[in-house]
Amino acid sequence: MKTMKIGFIGGGNMANSLISGLISSGHSAQQIWVADADQEKSSSLATRMHINTSPTNDALIAEVDVVVLAVKPQVIATVIKNSRSSFEKQNLLVVSIAAGINQSSLSNWLGVDKAIVRCMPNTPALVQTGATGLHANQNVSEEQHDLAENIMRSVGISVWVTNESELDAVTAVSGSGPAYFFLLMEAMEKSAIELGLSQHTAQLLIEQTALGAARIALESSESPGELRNRVTSPGGTTEQAIKIFTQGGLSELVKNAMQAANDRSISLSKELGAD
Repeated sequence: MKTMKIGFIGGGNMANSLISGLISSGHSAQQIWVADADQEKSSSLATRMHINTSPTNDALIAEVDVVVLAVKPQVIATVIKNSRSSFEKQNLLVVSIAAGINQSSLSNWLGVDKAIVRCMPNTPALVQTGATGLHANQNVSEEQHDLAENIMRSVGISVWVTNESELDAVTAVSGSGPAYFFLLMEAMEKSAIELGLSQHTAQLLIEQTALGAARIALESSESPGELRNRVTSPGGTTEQAIKIFTQGGLSELVKNAMQAANDRSISLSKELGAD
């Protein structure tokens, strides 16, 4: 992978994170290119990361083995169509991190024979703790499969899904998931302040507790339910809080919320791929 030339069309936050992750994991900065409509943005990124900058998307595509489409979903069709002839380059892998743009639309714009990997990263990738779902079309070789995985693993974990439709569920789980935890943390902080803690103390305790719980879950072979039971002593304080959550229908509420996110992901794909 270290000899593969990787180009980023779009120099925003996610491209910044991926480039930083790649370099931190040992990929040569001299094997990375970036092109952005905002020349100052790409020049700044190139200066900070010591990577290459390309004056146009076409020039970038000519240099690399893989193109990461890191532009907003609303403009991805235009970006591809404006460089359609350049994307016809042989053995080129195209990795899309544009939310809601499905394989059918990408193949329609790029060509049915193009190797495409569609990814659904989440915002913790910005701090190298991301979770990404990936799906490859039938044109992706084993080597390209590994390359796409390594790119996304540079900012966290990566999981492959067999059916592209599963990416809608990935969106509902990890794509939107950080907001669910932020909502719980927000509610806990408000309640903690009402219980007498200062805002600073409440925030610090909640953030560290969330971090600790996530780390235990990651490092344990036990299920979340088993871990919950381990810290829920009969007749104790935790049991009383869990009872309130249960009586309030938390499980059903989470189920409905994630179904709504899944359904919206499906409808967005139809809207964004309509062009």
